[in-house]
Amino acid sequence: MEATNHKFSELFKQLGLPDDPVGIEQFITSHSPLKDDVKLVEASFWTPAQRKFLEDSINEDSDWAVMFDQLNEALHPRKNNR
Repeated sequence: MEATNHKFSELFKQLGLPDDPVGIEQFITSHSPLKDDVKLVEASFWTPAQRKFLEDSINEDSDWAVMFDQLNEALHPRKNNR
């Protein structure tokens, strides 16, 4: 079976969120930074349906994994290694 490469905007569309560049940027800006100890699926802003999609996809190691990693990185603060 071939893996599907999804676009970041497709993840937002799948989650029922604005999927244009401005909408994506606004979502990330308004929901970040997440604290280090908050997992992506545990963030308080997800609806039950969005959370279920995220959980199911992660548990099934779906082809959305790369996009989840991107979103997770976008929502968590960058660590500065000094």
